[in-house]
Amino acid sequence: MASLGETAISPEILTARRMAWLRFRSNPVALLGAFMVLSVVFCALFAPFIAPYPEDAGNMIDFATRHSAPSAEHWAGTDKVGRDILSRVIFGFQVSLLLVVGVLGLAVPVGAALGLAAGYFGGWTEFLITGFTNVMLAIPPLVMALAVGSVLSQTLVNAMFAIALLWWTWHARLVYRVAKSVAAEDFVEAARLAGASHMHILLREILPNCVAVISVKTTLDAAFVILFGATLSFLGLGVRPPTPDLGSMVADGRQFLPEMWWGVLFPALGIFYATLAFNLLGDGLRDMFDVEV
Repeated sequence: MASLGETAISPEILTARRMAWLRFRSNPVALLGAFMVLSVVFCALFAPFIAPYPEDAGNMIDFATRHSAPSAEHWAGTDKVGRDILSRVIFGFQVSLLLVVGVLGLAVPVGAALGLAAGYFGGWTEFLITGFTNVMLAIPPLVMALAVGSVLSQTLVNAMFAIALLWWTWHARLVYRVAKSVAAEDFVEAARLAGASHMHILLREILPNCVAVISVKTTLDAAFVILFGATLSFLGLGVRPPTPDLGSMVADGRQFLPEMWWGVLFPALGIFYATLAFNLLGDGLRDMFDVEV
């Protein structure tokens, strides 16, 4: 074990990191996933500049062009009030990524902290945390989200809260499993005998061994959060119109099937593209770190 004040990176760690990067770089599916995720992030960040009709992300109404089929002017057609669907899909990525950042930004730290505490301290701490986690895991996430979403107003913050309310449980259980195993290792016992504090052992000895599984789980969860958020929006419990949201766009477009098929197809393709991107990247990271989640 390195001394408490040591900051140098050993050659073994550098070699392990280099081997992990080489595994990732040699995986074409992982590289494709990374490219797709970057493209989604790029579209979300620069939506006002790359969307063909950025004004259509708001309250713009043009009944003269409503339900226009895909054409050179509107590549993905227009919706029921004449707004360009491609522009709204691009802006919809903003809502999806904000949902991912908000939900996982809440769920991952809470779940990781509880999992670390349960795995390291054991005893009553482990019993209480694992018991509460198991109870929360027994509640279907969609049912809880629907219950919370039906009580609260339709805002992005409330949608994040509704999803994050149960999402932390998966990270708590995963980190608990890893922390429980690592806490029994000799280097943790050596740190304890050397007088290291509980906080030091948790953050400097155990947590780094959980980073790989947390990274993989978080990336894979991003895809599920996007799909989950789209489901809530589809059911009318997502963000409030006219904010472009992929799930609500699918819900609006289904009213005019099969004639105006583009109103459903292109927002659905946006959901499919974003979820596939994070799934491919997550699989690549799993192979890179050689972990199971």
